[in-house]
Amino acid sequence: MSRGTVVVGMSGGVDSSVAAYLLKEQGYQVIGVTMQIWQKEDAQTVSENGGCCGLSAVEDARRVAQMLDIPYYVMNFREEFREKVIGYFMQEYLSGRTPNPCIACNRYVKWESLLRRSMQIGADYIATGHYARVERLPNGRYAIRNSVTAAKDQTYALYSLTQEQLARTLMPVGDYEKGQIRAIAEELGLSTAHKPDSMEICFVPDQDYARFIDENSGHPVPEGNFVTADGTVVGRHKGITHYTVGQRKGLNLSMGKPVFVLELRPETNEVVIGDGSEVYTDHLVCSHLNFMSMPDFAEDVPILAKIRYSHRGARAHVRRIGEDLAEVQFEEPVRAVTPGQAVVFYDGEYVAGGGTIE
Repeated sequence: MSRGTVVVGMSGGVDSSVAAYLLKEQGYQVIGVTMQIWQKEDAQTVSENGGCCGLSAVEDARRVAQMLDIPYYVMNFREEFREKVIGYFMQEYLSGRTPNPCIACNRYVKWESLLRRSMQIGADYIATGHYARVERLPNGRYAIRNSVTAAKDQTYALYSLTQEQLARTLMPVGDYEKGQIRAIAEELGLSTAHKPDSMEICFVPDQDYARFIDENSGHPVPEGNFVTADGTVVGRHKGITHYTVGQRKGLNLSMGKPVFVLELRPETNEVVIGDGSEVYTDHLVCSHLNFMSMPDFAEDVPILAKIRYSHRGARAHVRRIGEDLAEVQFEEPVRAVTPGQAVVFYDGEYVAGGGTIE
């Protein structure tokens, strides 16, 4: 007896390939879907955009679907991706912030848009190849739980999913380590078994964010001044989109000591620099809150907070200070709190919630 119909987002990688296989083995009716999000039509551009955006992803996913004997479709999400991910990405950089486009893509495209389209075709669930787990807790709420392998844990980028989305989400890969997933794919003879992981932002394959924004925003970013915290001009910068808080390399300043970016000021087109000690802080304020394992934050909740994907997490306390604002107080100072990035709160192995650093 079928456990329901699930649409698996197949990126052409090994993780989503094995996710489709595992769900079929578990008794689900599986439909494979690749989300078409690249913006340019010419074959060379599309094939060069690797990762989850390229033409090769479609061919790889189609081959896997044929081997697994499941239906396969390509769905067009270009418009949603352009508005919710690329538009947001450019606006944040132009505003002196450092965005996380993968979080926006997860929330608004891979879940909101794909889930809506999947429900329209009669599916009960959507699934991905993320290294994370979805669980319903004793308090009745759904939460993302850390995967069994810390090395590949992807919970940070999923903190913004809603309760409605989590209730219809399956993540079978979270119960496995990466080596086990590759071994399953190899045993099945899947063409994606040894495909390397995609690490870069898919729509900026050369990682030159500033050039991408200059060419696509219609607002080329001008040069401006490097200043110290007291406003002293110490040099010229290439444009604020070239920099992020905590950055040391590429400043080309002769200060006689290492200096770091402390702040970006788009209103005056200034990049504030200072020494290493000034990059640390013991608190932050965040907005655009989303609650996951907890329905809300009561007064002063102890949590582990991650301020970037690669951050190991730091002990802290979080409390509400407004309708959509929370303050995080760290037990010890943390380095390079960056406006625009996510701060994600963990309660043990579960994502308690998170927000956008202001």
